[in-house]
Amino acid sequence: MRIERSWLGLALLVLASGPAVADGTAKTATDFSVQLPAAAAKTSQQGRLMLLFSNDFSDEPRNQVDHTIASQAAFGQNVKDWKPGAAVAIDAAADGYPVVRISDLPPGTYNVQALLNRYETFHLADGRVLDLPPDQGEGQHWNIKPGNFYSKPQKITLGAGGRIEGGAPLTIAVDQTIPAIAPAKDTKYIRHIRIESKLLSKFWGRPMFLSAVVLVPEGFDAHPKSHFPLVIFHDHFVPDFDGFRTEPPDPNLKPDYSERFHLAGYNRIQQEEAYKFYQQWTSKDFPRVLIVKLQHANPYYDDSYAIDSANVGPYGSAIEQELIPAIEKQFRGLGTGWSRFVYGGSTGGWEALAVQIFNPDYYNGAFGACPDPVDFHAYTHINLYDDKNAVWMQGPMKRIAQPAMRDYLGRTIWAMPDAMNYELMLGSNGRSTEQWDIWQAVYSPVGPDGYPKQIFDKRSGVIDHDVAAYWREHWDLTDYLKRNWPKIGAKLRGKLHVYVGLSDNYFLNDAVYLMQAALEGFRDPAYEGEVKYGLRDEHCWNGDANTPNAYSRLRYNTMYLPKIVERIEKTAPKGADLSSWRY
Repeated sequence: MRIERSWLGLALLVLASGPAVADGTAKTATDFSVQLPAAAAKTSQQGRLMLLFSNDFSDEPRNQVDHTIASQAAFGQNVKDWKPGAAVAIDAAADGYPVVRISDLPPGTYNVQALLNRYETFHLADGRVLDLPPDQGEGQHWNIKPGNFYSKPQKITLGAGGRIEGGAPLTIAVDQTIPAIAPAKDTKYIRHIRIESKLLSKFWGRPMFLSAVVLVPEGFDAHPKSHFPLVIFHDHFVPDFDGFRTEPPDPNLKPDYSERFHLAGYNRIQQEEAYKFYQQWTSKDFPRVLIVKLQHANPYYDDSYAIDSANVGPYGSAIEQELIPAIEKQFRGLGTGWSRFVYGGSTGGWEALAVQIFNPDYYNGAFGACPDPVDFHAYTHINLYDDKNAVWMQGPMKRIAQPAMRDYLGRTIWAMPDAMNYELMLGSNGRSTEQWDIWQAVYSPVGPDGYPKQIFDKRSGVIDHDVAAYWREHWDLTDYLKRNWPKIGAKLRGKLHVYVGLSDNYFLNDAVYLMQAALEGFRDPAYEGEVKYGLRDEHCWNGDANTPNAYSRLRYNTMYLPKIVERIEKTAPKGADLSSWRY
């Protein structure tokens, strides 16, 4: 996936104290600078420049930075108006993860690599001018994003204080470019659609597009007069319809090992389940519907959360007023609220519940598995309304780091200070394109600098309760249900189904408890849905109490579709088409 450019060589550059970085400010230098070769870029560049270090030589450093205990180190700083041929000094105060500063790196031998996550300038309709990293078809993964510049890794030895042994500073040339991604091709069962959104283009001040991957039923082309229910499978960005395989598992597949599920050969299990889904999908009695995975990556994340947001834009309206009608027209959807359903897990679980709650007539049911926080009294484990600090539990004489992620035994495997350092390394002003920043971008008002207003300070952890009040009014799903149930309850009767594991890795069950208490307290009408918990099940349990989570998480489609068809048949209005798609 990478276009190799000519190797220009790595020059040594002796830096004077206080060198100029790309934004023109004088800062303390490290032993490293990065050159933008004229052969790589023809115009000045801006973005997040990262310097990466790894003492694991099995892969490139850019592929070894993550939230696990095995993560290697990276340091990031902004660059602007970086001219081709110029070198930028890496500042000693560059934001690092998991090591906070380059000077804190342990002495030893490393592979070092540089990468520029390129930004573009957006001129929004409301007058804001923002520098942001546009998605390039990869789902906001900076290490594989087409067009990003990077260097080949090279081996160095560091002494104390992050200084290069021998004392000669090093200039690294980002002379490689990540190539474009070839568009996915249509097959017998998997089709694609892409439209330009007028609503999003107006908001962002440039052409913006929405896409979807559509799994069409067996016999779709042979039954041109049939029309089908539309099922939205909300998920993170996927380049194609995953979990569907028309061929048996590859007999030569080298088995991997899933640390999460403690299973050898989990990659083969995934192929087996994908092939079983194909076999069921094409069987005689399986429901004939359209399953759609939306593609709405944006400058803040791989997913928009499918709602209208002050920072991310009117994605909810664009999806429901532009994209879904286009899908139903091209792929013969029934095009009615009683024939549309939504389901998903994690981000997709929140989206499924949110779009159903905010648009009660547009869909006929939502299955929300392991949803992102549905009540901000339990924003993971943080109470945004009453707690003072999101990163630290503060006592009179000491403080304790709050957990960000746990394993199935409850052990902390990622702490909030680390999680915040990770996002700070990747981008300032909420531009990390990671989880906490997208929640902030979606839920927050616009800040005074034009970027999303902080819900809490990533360094100190102090919560802004004015921003929390805004979140509560607009996006707290439980609070919204409480305030609006007399008006919307009848339209949501029997439509809300929530599933979560009691050992969810991100504490998402805590918020579900609160939503469940609210739902079960409603009268006139009662909610008539379902909330279920998986004993010791992790992220992302979807309601199957008889199958281990490692398998059940691969069976969303086959679990939910029979239930969806049953509800369609029970709730369809008189004279509705219940036959053309039941061939």
